Amino acid sequence: MAVVSSSDKEKEVETVIIGSYIEMEKDEAKPSSFKSAFSNFLWHGGSTYDAWFSCASNQVAQVLLTLPYSFSQLGMLSGIAFQLFYGILGSWTAYLISILYVEYRTRKEREKVDFRNHVIQWFEVLDGLLGKHWRNVGLAFNCTFLLFGSVIQLIACASNIYYINDNLDKRTWTYIFGACCATTVFIPSFHNYRIWSFLGLVMTTYTAWYLTIASYLHGQVEGVKHSGPTKLVLYFTGATNILYTFGGHAVTVEVMHAMWKPQKFKAIYLLATIYVLTLTLPSASAVYWAFGDMLLDHSNAFSLLPRSPYRDMAVILMLIHQFITFGFACTPLYFVWEKAIGLHDCKSMCKRAAARLPVVVPIWFLAIIFPFFGPINSAVGSLLVSFTVYIIPALAHMFTFRSAAARESAVEQPPKFVGRWAGSFAINIFVVIWVLIVGFGFGGWASMINFVHQIDTFGLFTKCYQCPSPKVANVTAPSPTPVNLNHTHHLVHRL
Repeated sequence: MAVVSSSDKEKEVETVIIGSYIEMEKDEAKPSSFKSAFSNFLWHGGSTYDAWFSCASNQVAQVLLTLPYSFSQLGMLSGIAFQLFYGILGSWTAYLISILYVEYRTRKEREKVDFRNHVIQWFEVLDGLLGKHWRNVGLAFNCTFLLFGSVIQLIACASNIYYINDNLDKRTWTYIFGACCATTVFIPSFHNYRIWSFLGLVMTTYTAWYLTIASYLHGQVEGVKHSGPTKLVLYFTGATNILYTFGGHAVTVEVMHAMWKPQKFKAIYLLATIYVLTLTLPSASAVYWAFGDMLLDHSNAFSLLPRSPYRDMAVILMLIHQFITFGFACTPLYFVWEKAIGLHDCKSMCKRAAARLPVVVPIWFLAIIFPFFGPINSAVGSLLVSFTVYIIPALAHMFTFRSAAARESAVEQPPKFVGRWAGSFAINIFVVIWVLIVGFGFGGWASMINFVHQIDTFGLFTKCYQCPSPKVANVTAPSPTPVNLNHTHHLVHRL
């Protein structure tokens, strides 16, 4: 009789509980040549480290530049408190999404469903666990949020490049970067963001510490004031921008599906959030300390710092990072479009890339219509992020495990430190009520008032949002040539 070791038993139990993931294990197989090994090292990720880099890199992006603006609306104390609070809330709902993904995938694999050439997405998880109505709601919110998330990255590109080259207006830069970002159609899936995610995190880390150090070296401007919060509209607008900051887990399911062992994702988003807080808290507080209420009229932190080689480097790095984040936000939309037209299983990347191009067109157009860098973050946060990554996951978790039988047979039991099922449901109810009232209710009211104010002030299709007014040359008009009256008198007399 064969003796089975305890480690073998653990592996067997894990296989039964989580599912086989055969196709992912094949992806992890060692390449045969140095060339393929090097290519995989740069291009083909699926480890827990890759997932962490993806989450941390994607979470901050351009919002790093608008958080000082939010601090000027909220005040220092509220700005720090909201970052910590929404960081915890975001980590919790990302955990819920990961639990629902594993539950869905395990059920499907028990039914012998093969995901070898199929990327699972959030709306499919909702469909498999709760039915078509949940699927439709999830699909609508998720796609709309990712659409505007891509729009925001495009707006940010134009806003940033203007600070190192103002020969072209921001709208023209939007045209240019729209064409550049369209090249993301050639990136097959989240497996292929390994090197990009790593570089993206390096770029945001440099930018965050540049903002921090440059602000302290610059010192406080003369007569600086820190009067926030002064108005409820501004207060809740700033709060919803932070809600948006820590709501970047709309691509959680796609990132998990790219992992070789998705069951290890549970704590990754929390660890990514902790690292992100080491970037956002020092940079936002330092810039607000230095410039105070001036930030109320400067939603991009770059606009107040003096030009230097270090600032130009930060701008360039953020431009590259925004290109990466554009791909992160747009890739799930590419998948949805491919599935809708029946090309998701196509092995030709050229055909898939050509089919994906129509997705970029509305993003390009919306970025030109609403170039309001900063205020658009709050509007998207309150109206879309609040439901997409906070309310819907919390409700979906409760409805999926509402029966005793579902809770008993769940693949993943809630941790003991949160109070098991009772504690999890209590946290979910709190998340739903808080985000519905504060995030969607007050936040939606405030952000839409601010957004409409931007339209009234600058207009749609504005060429250069928040650009400094052109300097009018102070040229003194030449004095009129004095008239020689005697000479005129002689001329008249002769006539």
